[in-house]
Amino acid sequence: MKIAIYGREFNNSVLPYVQEVFNVLEQYKSPILVYKKYLDFIKDKIKLPDHIKVFSSHTELPGQTDVLVSLGGDGTLLDTLALIRDSGIPVIGINFGRLGFLASINKDEIKKAIDALKNKEYSLDKRTLLSLASTYDLFGEANFALNDITIHRRDNSAMMIIHAYMNNEFVNSYWADGLIIATPTGSTAYSLSCGGPIIYPSSQNFVITPIAPHNLNVRPVIVPDDVSLTFEVEARSAKFLVSCDSRTETVDRSVKITLNKAKFHVNLIRLNNESYLTTLRNKLLWGIDTRNY
Repeated sequence: MKIAIYGREFNNSVLPYVQEVFNVLEQYKSPILVYKKYLDFIKDKIKLPDHIKVFSSHTELPGQTDVLVSLGGDGTLLDTLALIRDSGIPVIGINFGRLGFLASINKDEIKKAIDALKNKEYSLDKRTLLSLASTYDLFGEANFALNDITIHRRDNSAMMIIHAYMNNEFVNSYWADGLIIATPTGSTAYSLSCGGPIIYPSSQNFVITPIAPHNLNVRPVIVPDDVSLTFEVEARSAKFLVSCDSRTETVDRSVKITLNKAKFHVNLIRLNNESYLTTLRNKLLWGIDTRNY
């Protein structure tokens, strides 16, 4: 099995776990590709195997990679989308961060997880993405998001009015700090913190969640994922922000944003002892009495 490694810079407390990842992989004598910027960061901090190769862009992965391993939190795993794109390469995340809905492998289970990968003891969890189109070429070829696409105000600018349309039919004018359009995967991220519902990954829906709406009777709306959503912004500020997951662009208020379901999906690896509901219970502490006596 050919494995690619992606990660971000980290503090020294994570070093033993990163070292363990490479130690376990070295035992299998499999080809390892490491993202160049990450390799430059870790090469003087840990002992690396001799058979490492380097990749720098999405064009170098197809054909050379069976699995991409993300080392970090959910944000790190989201970064990998710009590298795998529509290649279908499965992704698994080892969680060095906090909550870890996407990067679901605990850092204390590294060897167990890699052994499961090598023995093909996993299934692929296909996740829907959002794609963005506009009158400007926002985000270039990486105009897609696994979690959410968000329209929000800049800095301390005044509240926005966002006019929303579904298949060209008017939905609502949102007086708010912004608007989150989330996939089922992203329903447990920013949308959840703004009062949005949790959506099961295979539900074939998106959710439109307002951020601090001035109209108190406005609530999140769940829509089918086969519709086209269009948004126009009215604001005092000349510009606003659009985010695709963790990537953000500053946009002129004259720009119209159109969102659709992407034409490809992302394959998240789920080990055979995992399930989405188990992850929800563990991460959200469902059924656990956390009171101190």
